[in-house]
Amino acid sequence: MFLKAITRLLAAVALLALLNACSQPVAPDVRYTTLDGQSARLGALKGKVVLVNFWATTCTSCVAEMPKLVETHRKFAPRGYETVAIAMNYDPPEYVRNFAARKGLPFTVALDTTGEAAKGFEEVRLTPTTFVIDRQGRIVQKFLGEPDFPKLHALLDKLLAEPA
Repeated sequence: MFLKAITRLLAAVALLALLNACSQPVAPDVRYTTLDGQSARLGALKGKVVLVNFWATTCTSCVAEMPKLVETHRKFAPRGYETVAIAMNYDPPEYVRNFAARKGLPFTVALDTTGEAAKGFEEVRLTPTTFVIDRQGRIVQKFLGEPDFPKLHALLDKLLAEPA
């Protein structure tokens, strides 16, 4: 009797874990252009925990959150974490380049010149919009506006502790 109950409990837990894994959408394998003109794909970062931040130099809350994104990147990058800050297609590339250089951003800053990256991520229109992607390439969190950084850091700790 006890063994049957344990077996049923384990089956239920396994089913819930499977359903939870299936409920997390897979991040789109979007293309973007890095500031040095290279074309890159988000899918190339699979196996890392990735934060994708859609932003614009004209967005005051985007500019205000950048120091916290820099701090987050520096804290977690040694553990297999990557940040990709994708500037919206309406942001002039020269403004983005100047901002990134002036602020010394230590992570990938990209241009979404065609708007395809924003379109691939649920048609992002509002900035900042931030997505957290696990090592398996699934979107596990979306933030509209500035992330709750203590919550974000706790999530990153959890995701980075999981095996690749």
